[in-house]
Amino acid sequence: MSRIVAALLTCALSAALAAGAAFGLVTALTAAPEQPNVPLVTFPDPAGDRSASAPRTPTTDR
Repeated sequence: MSRIVAALLTCALSAALAAGAAFGLVTALTAAPEQPNVPLVTFPDPAGDRSASAPRTPTTDR
């Protein structure tokens, strides 16, 4: 009988420990500040100095 009680207590303790660890991880991840969404690499505009309203020249390879 004492083995069954020890097994049940061990199971309950391990379940409580796992639940506490899960809640702790979620709390720690939620408390972390948001990281800025800034690109590490930027590329130059392929259009160069042309404005966005300037018409593009049609290509003949289509």
